[in-house]
Amino acid sequence: MGRAFEYRRAAKEARWDKMSKVFPKLARVITMAVKEGGPDPDLNPKLRSAIATAKTENMPKDNIAKAIDRASGKDAADYQEVNYEGKGPHGVLLWVECATDNNTRTFSNVRTIFNKNNGQLLESGALGFMFNRKSVFQFPAEGLELDEVELELIDAGLEEMEVNDGTVYVYGEFENFGSLGKKLEELGIEVTKANLQRIPSSPVEFTEEQIEEMEVLIDKLEDDEDVQSVFTNIA
Repeated sequence: MGRAFEYRRAAKEARWDKMSKVFPKLARVITMAVKEGGPDPDLNPKLRSAIATAKTENMPKDNIAKAIDRASGKDAADYQEVNYEGKGPHGVLLWVECATDNNTRTFSNVRTIFNKNNGQLLESGALGFMFNRKSVFQFPAEGLELDEVELELIDAGLEEMEVNDGTVYVYGEFENFGSLGKKLEELGIEVTKANLQRIPSSPVEFTEEQIEEMEVLIDKLEDDEDVQSVFTNIA
């Protein structure tokens, strides 16, 4: 009984630890969306997508509403998207997306993490040709005529659609994020996740041992409060 209790407590602590890191990052995405397009999700596709993503991460409705309210206030933080490019162990390439209200702090933190974990920052633009920015949407495949969905999405900018473990993944150019999201809404499809991703143009195979070493750096970057996403060229 004692071991079972310790296991449940450890699992609960792990969940709380994840939420304490993820929820503030989701709130920043919501804030930037509100600043850009206003607080009404019906009129702001980017905010609708941010809310959908927050829900998939089990962010409570109250937290989402509070984030929107704070973003609408006069004293709301002014976050900006900042990107960093670098190399890690065994030559892995990393693209780090941040949302920050203090560029100096963020740069210093990211550079320190790279330096302390066998990595190095590269000049801005060094990896521009190694990653393609794509719009990515996810939703359940159950109950859908996928051939019809695919045909409907082509005019909205669909590049590729695939199904994996019952989940549909829709890919398009980043500038078609709005049109794809709008078409999915028109089709009555409830999107479970929608975001912009950096997809490697030439993925590289690494050994399990190499990936374990890379993950030390990746985990440290993802733990930083200003870092939103870390993309790699790992196949």
